[in-house]
Amino acid sequence: MKNSTHNILVAPLNWGLGHATRCIPIIRELEKNGFTPIIASDGIALELLQNEFPYLQSVALPSYEIEYAIDGANFKWKLIKNSPKMIQAIFEEKKLVKNLVTTFDLKGIISDNRLGVRSKKIPSVFITHQLNVLSGKTTWISSKLHQHYIKKFTECWIPDFQEIPNLTGKLGHIEDSSLTLKYIGPLSRLEKKEMPIKYQLMVIISGPEPQRTILEEKLIAKLQNYKGEVIFIKGKLEPEQKKEVIKNITYYNFMTSNEIETSINESEMVLCRSGYSSVMDLAKLEKKAFFIPTPGQFEQEYLAKKYKRNGITPFAKQDEFRIENLMEIELYKGLPKLKKSNNWKQLFILFKSE
Repeated sequence: MKNSTHNILVAPLNWGLGHATRCIPIIRELEKNGFTPIIASDGIALELLQNEFPYLQSVALPSYEIEYAIDGANFKWKLIKNSPKMIQAIFEEKKLVKNLVTTFDLKGIISDNRLGVRSKKIPSVFITHQLNVLSGKTTWISSKLHQHYIKKFTECWIPDFQEIPNLTGKLGHIEDSSLTLKYIGPLSRLEKKEMPIKYQLMVIISGPEPQRTILEEKLIAKLQNYKGEVIFIKGKLEPEQKKEVIKNITYYNFMTSNEIETSINESEMVLCRSGYSSVMDLAKLEKKAFFIPTPGQFEQEYLAKKYKRNGITPFAKQDEFRIENLMEIELYKGLPKLKKSNNWKQLFILFKSE
């Protein structure tokens, strides 16, 4: 680890890869502004950031052991069943972070949805695009509980615009709040580049199991008769990258950030989950998309419906998707262009106070 008096702990939640990928631009900007990031997470989120930043110190945190139900309708009840494990992990990471503050002489913490990664001794930031946590009939309770935890942090950063138009809608905006909120603008590790179109369709699979595998198998079967060139990213983080070409489809188990950036820029349209990190990436690269929300995940379902209602992007439920649905993309205007940039220098002042 570099010698530094400005060590900042960056800790994304291991829930798919979205929380980790949107922390990549934050880590890059910390380095540009003279800080030394220390990565902390678990599972594939930790592996992804270790691959992106092999020279940075990293720490393994307790797993929340988040699991999806095979039947999306049972998703909420699966979470409730696993909540004791999540609560235990939060208590364990609080103890661990207490030691990390001293061990690394931390000057600040940036936690992306890890509720126990905070300290009363140093500025602690919580990143979320969900001030309101949608959970069906229990939305009011889940939102108030989430906001209760957010209050324990110094600040809450929302990766969206405060004004209209914005990307999160009611997820990231509340009318009355005692929270210290800062809207920092959408986060993406990718950059738009003018490149010749190589693929008619890019498929990106993401999210926790078993829904990742279920969608992968469904789309592989449905793409057998698709005529255009396809690049298919399975979202499986493995020790080695694997490439397989079958007829008009090029399969990868995973890609690095630079490879993902190139491939999206080379693709005419993208088929993926309606996870918010994917939304921010596609908006940054100004790509038209078709969304398949993860069954039972209220946030993704809300975003997909919101964008369709506003004429931005079409979507289909996982069990109802047909390849012919992709023709609907041309009827929608696409995600709004992101013109504003993040004021990182101003945000990071929080960590320079004595």
